[in-house]
Amino acid sequence: MGRHAARAVVMSRRWLRLELAAPLMAFGAVAVDQVGPTWRWPGRSMLTGLLANALGLDWSERAAHQALQDRLICAAALLRDGDILTDTQNAQLSKSDQGWTTRGAPEGRGGNSYSAPHRRQRDFLADAELVAVLTLTPAAQEPSLDTLRDALLRPARPLFLGRKACLPSRPLVTATEHDFIEAATAHAALEQVAGGKAARAFWPEGEGPVGVRSHEVADMRHWRTGLHGGSRTVHEGRLKQGVS
Repeated sequence: MGRHAARAVVMSRRWLRLELAAPLMAFGAVAVDQVGPTWRWPGRSMLTGLLANALGLDWSERAAHQALQDRLICAAALLRDGDILTDTQNAQLSKSDQGWTTRGAPEGRGGNSYSAPHRRQRDFLADAELVAVLTLTPAAQEPSLDTLRDALLRPARPLFLGRKACLPSRPLVTATEHDFIEAATAHAALEQVAGGKAARAFWPEGEGPVGVRSHEVADMRHWRTGLHGGSRTVHEGRLKQGVS
């Protein structure tokens, strides 16, 4: 028994707990043409961008973004399911219209067809509440979990949950000892932070039991090129009730 207990201690890892709540959130799934759906849980690249924004990383620091994503292990549980809200957006753009860009200069338009409006659909997760857990491997590198917690408490820039209109309704971390937990897997960490609820949860393969469903998700970004690339398996299931 002593040997088993010692091995469990070695396998335990430190996790940072995040509270994700907002009137609207958007955890962008794979977009096709003008339709932008949302997942029910935050993807790995989305959380990477959130953390990088809090740290104050510039978009041009792509190696730092990639390194952060490569180290990140994350999972989430829905404490309140919320509803999917579809926003249908229409914009009439003329040839003379210009738009602002991240390059700091306006961009004009080209082509010959301007009579039809531009239409697109964007899904949002409305009135939902989630708890997420994340850890970094290797743990000893910077940024550490403590550095990330400090950055989320005092972010370098305003934070948003998916799209810029999705402002959190409360701080993501509490500045207390409850921000950190110890657990062997992401699934075990979620069971600790879900408050004993049989919440619908999502965790990566190898970080808990095989779920009721499994999803192959393309939620990783190749930050050096700015394109999305790569997929992974995420399991879905209900957490056990009464786990503390």
